[in-house]
Amino acid sequence: MSETFDRDPGDHPRKGGGGARARAGGERVTPMIQQYLQVKEGYPDAILFYRMGDFYEMFFEDARIAAKVLDIALTSRDKDKPDPVPMCGVPYHSASSYIAKLIQAGYKVAICEQVEDPKDAKGLVRREVVRVVTPGLLLEPETLVSDENNHLAGIFPMGECFGISTLDLSTGEFRVTEVQGERALQSEGERIGPREVLLPEGAQEREGLKRCLAAWRPAVVNVRPASDFDLGRCTRLLTEHFGVLSMEGFGCAEMHAGLCAAGAVLRYARQTQGGDLPHVRALLPYRLQDHMVLDDWTRRNLELFESLQDRSRRGTLIWVMDRTCTAMGGRKLKRWISYPLVDPQAIEERLDAVEELVRQNDGRELLREKLRGIQDMERLLSRISMGTATARDLVALKDSLKAIPWIRRAMERFRSPLLSAVREGLDLMEDVVAWIGETLVDDPPPGLKEGGLIRQGVDPRLDELIEISREGKGYIARMESRERQRTGIPTLKIGFNRVFGYYIEVSKVQSKSVPPDYVRKQTLVNAERYVNEELKQYEMKVTGAEEKRIALEYRIFVQLRERVASQAPRIQETAESLAQLDVLASLAQTALENRYVRPRLDDSNGLWIRDGRHPVVERMDLQERFVPNDLVMDPAGTRMIILTGPNMAGKSTYLRQNALIVLMAQVGSFVPASDARIGVVDRIFTRVGALDNLARGQSTFMVEMNETAQILHNATSKSLIILDEIGRGTSTFDGLSIAWAVAEYILENPSIRARTLFATHYHELTEMALTREGVKNFHIAVREWNDRIVFLRRVVEGGTSRSYGIQVARLAGLPEEVIQRAQEILANLERGEFDEVGEPRLAKSPRRARAKAVDPRQMSLFGGGEGWMRQERKDSGR
Repeated sequence: MSETFDRDPGDHPRKGGGGARARAGGERVTPMIQQYLQVKEGYPDAILFYRMGDFYEMFFEDARIAAKVLDIALTSRDKDKPDPVPMCGVPYHSASSYIAKLIQAGYKVAICEQVEDPKDAKGLVRREVVRVVTPGLLLEPETLVSDENNHLAGIFPMGECFGISTLDLSTGEFRVTEVQGERALQSEGERIGPREVLLPEGAQEREGLKRCLAAWRPAVVNVRPASDFDLGRCTRLLTEHFGVLSMEGFGCAEMHAGLCAAGAVLRYARQTQGGDLPHVRALLPYRLQDHMVLDDWTRRNLELFESLQDRSRRGTLIWVMDRTCTAMGGRKLKRWISYPLVDPQAIEERLDAVEELVRQNDGRELLREKLRGIQDMERLLSRISMGTATARDLVALKDSLKAIPWIRRAMERFRSPLLSAVREGLDLMEDVVAWIGETLVDDPPPGLKEGGLIRQGVDPRLDELIEISREGKGYIARMESRERQRTGIPTLKIGFNRVFGYYIEVSKVQSKSVPPDYVRKQTLVNAERYVNEELKQYEMKVTGAEEKRIALEYRIFVQLRERVASQAPRIQETAESLAQLDVLASLAQTALENRYVRPRLDDSNGLWIRDGRHPVVERMDLQERFVPNDLVMDPAGTRMIILTGPNMAGKSTYLRQNALIVLMAQVGSFVPASDARIGVVDRIFTRVGALDNLARGQSTFMVEMNETAQILHNATSKSLIILDEIGRGTSTFDGLSIAWAVAEYILENPSIRARTLFATHYHELTEMALTREGVKNFHIAVREWNDRIVFLRRVVEGGTSRSYGIQVARLAGLPEEVIQRAQEILANLERGEFDEVGEPRLAKSPRRARAKAVDPRQMSLFGGGEGWMRQERKDSGR
């Protein structure tokens, strides 16, 4: 149906659209623009994709924004009017890529579809928004990162308790937890990494929440009505959605703040998606005490997912560990690394499975080969359940499911409890494979309204319509041959396009030879197109059959899609099991490739690592061989190690490698060492390096002290503390005092006494081993030769009284003149601060002495010699 509109100058939509409004001249806007404005009024904060035929059109300010972001032409209707309406459009069949760009730019997109056939419409075609695409609610593959979750998060404060709920619409994963305090909220939010956050009205004004939201950028923040977070209303919505009487069966009935957050998330998702979310089948509670706590500083300092140098994946722990074959496995591995276990039995179950996969090399390789052919079943199912999947999506699901029987048989050889449970979770899904395989062709077209989706034999009516189409091709060929003979035009041809239908094309040179029954239909540069009565009759017959065929194929496909969606629980369980198998096989592969060993874990507070290596550093392109080092800590002997040595010798590498070995072990991974026994750690704290946080108005020293305070307030005897250069952001005496006091507090506070690795340049700290139990000194060995040093990278017992800073500066390439001057100044400092005439020895040098001899009028920086010194002493004595 053709839809046009007129617009008078000055008729601008209000923010959020506006309804039908009278024109300045008394006329009214057309029905189409009335409909557009009425729809837009309900979605003021979204770009409205308004479906018109084969295009999504945008008007007014939406068009200006979209044209700029998408780099498409901004045009207008009514170009002859003084103030034409801005508009732009994108083809509906390629809309996903355009939507992705708008979402990436921070916009929402409301999809407004034609919800009735234009042929059946009486007047204007009815349209409705069927879905709102937001950063936290993405489904299209073009908008998602395959191995990362895309989280919508709801936050609800209840005093100092914060409920947190997350939903990944693309997988159906719906989780809830509660944390105490704003610091824990910020840390958990950074661990989740939400793309979009929902808050109740007023909460965004809390200073602590403002800091959290700033840390979670670039998450989009949506403030929702407080009623959306009402506990009673949220509980009713959740129980109705899951078809249960209470939330007790999910284990979260007492999480009141969490349920408020979860209800708000579910309500927002259902509103924006235009209906139920059938693939969201459960609310999964988790408690932070069931996992090792990793705050945001620790995740950054240990470079788990993002390198400190360039924020890339290369040079991170996941870069080393990720050998997964599926997108599902990649996402699960990231979650395992983010949430290491603290239950030794659960960790040992994972290690048992990894060890068995390591031993059975052939079986593991065969499994990994099959896993490589598995598509992202979780996200395929989400699109199927939400009614956005194409025929190609269903075929991809079928091809993935066809590998399940083989994988189950291959897993019969494995005996570990976890691998046995994984095998039991694999549903053969033979019925679903048969439904799809018997209905859809092997290689369907990308769209759903082009035909060619359904196999022959599925529906007799469809077979008949297909036969008419097939006969039509032969009929056209025969007619073309007859017309060439009848007209004597050898180049005559019969063609078809969607705009003009069937036509007879004749070159302009031969146009004088066309018979009188040809009626001109279109003129081209070098040809004329005609139609005759026979071709018109044929077109009516074939076009009707083709339209019926496409409509029938679409109905059959939708029925199949709904049938497959009804099996969502089975498909989700199978996808979960495949993801778990993929991660376990990946950990085994990584262990073999990198010569890792199985760690032993217990509930002690000990830590014994022999020949430990940094999992990332040893994989980088180094010019020297990585040197392994031991670590021995136990409550009875060594709780704190004071580590000294020059910069660049490897202190930070040693600190981080031991923290990473502990983390990897509690993930369930083998570790880079020749032997390891680890007492389970409840959380890892790191104070490693610092940068000014200008955005929050914090200096290097302030950041350093914030991190240190966080450690001292939250560490327990089960924690592992990594401290690197405490106190270096202030004066030497202040820094040394703070470093000593911090070390004492960790050692003597009965609620801490944690395993601690303390690297420092304050050599005075080594004296702590003489006065405090549980402290041992170690240093990074170096060798001196011709006033130069060679790093041996070996950690040996005992302290050191030198930092070798000048030698390191020489290695860094400082000019030799600077190096020599630094050595002079160091010698001056070591002999004392002032000379016999009151000048600072720091400034004294043979060159400066010569300069004074040449120009005796040069005055002392500090005054007039001994007389001045005596006067100063006299003044100070008053």
